[in-house]
Amino acid sequence: MIYDEEAPDTVVSIGGDGTMLQAFHRYKELLDRVAFIGIHTGHLGFYADWQKNELVELLDLMASSEPRNIHYPLLHVEIDTTEGKETHLVLNEFTLKSGDGTLVSAIHINDEPFEMFRGDGIVISTPTGSTGYNKSLGGAVIHPSLEALQIAEIASINNRVYRTLGSSVILPKHHHCDIVPPDLGEELIIGVDHMLMALTGVRSITCRVAEKKVTFARYRPFTFWNRVREAFIGSV
Repeated sequence: MIYDEEAPDTVVSIGGDGTMLQAFHRYKELLDRVAFIGIHTGHLGFYADWQKNELVELLDLMASSEPRNIHYPLLHVEIDTTEGKETHLVLNEFTLKSGDGTLVSAIHINDEPFEMFRGDGIVISTPTGSTGYNKSLGGAVIHPSLEALQIAEIASINNRVYRTLGSSVILPKHHHCDIVPPDLGEELIIGVDHMLMALTGVRSITCRVAEKKVTFARYRPFTFWNRVREAFIGSV
């Protein structure tokens, strides 16, 4: 094995799920060729197959065998502003909040008006991100083999003017959603995984399942539902 920081074939992330998010965004331009391995230094994370005391076993397997590569869907976000357009790839979740308190936005699905949202914010997650912020909002846990995105509300306010479904919405790969703020002058706080930014002049935000996927190298079986059980339920 040869260390190559600029163009690696395998990226080993040692830390927590946040460390994996940083690794993903550092090497997201190389997704067609790079595979990720997570080593967790605390409790087992959703992106980590290995504990720190298993390093020797992992290195032996990396040197002597080929991994089974698995591919998880990502979220593609396009933000249209008065200054132009910018795009982001998201591994975990995209969040939208107002910099001035309550967020008001129209939500369209497949270019058709769906609902008028008013509340604390909106979270749009990937299947792997469905176990994070989305789950705490009452969203469903989605297996990462399903190419989908999930829209979850943060403390929506429902009255005669602003009406929302009140539950999370799951969209398949061939669908997209648009978030349309009514006020171009409003400052919006946008989260892309672990990164936050403030933007004004936002015309619309379009979210869809990305064409690209992230690859994880598996040197032993570790099923998604085992991760979910260990993280939230414990021993049965």
